[in-house]
Amino acid sequence: MTDVDFRQGAYPVSGPQTTNLADILERVLDKGIVIAGDIKIELLDIELLTIRLRLFVASVDTAKKAGIDWWETDPALSSRAARNVMQEENRLLRKRLEELESGAAEE
Repeated sequence: MTDVDFRQGAYPVSGPQTTNLADILERVLDKGIVIAGDIKIELLDIELLTIRLRLFVASVDTAKKAGIDWWETDPALSSRAARNVMQEENRLLRKRLEELESGAAEE
């Protein structure tokens, strides 16, 4: 940003404003930015491969406001999600074990 001098009748001078990388990064993370692109490989008008790329760069808070929070439910990225997966698996295994034991007791 440019310095402004307000001493005795001096008016702000508008000129080129400089922005450093930290300011740009802060703005991008605060607002978010989406980069999208498609790559298609065709041979004789036959589509062989399509790759769709979508990149969303934002802060965690901005992503949550946009409804994106997959890292909270991915067991590979969240210890809480991994614990929940293990608890659900244990519950199902205990239920199956009870069913097997009650079936063996009836015979």
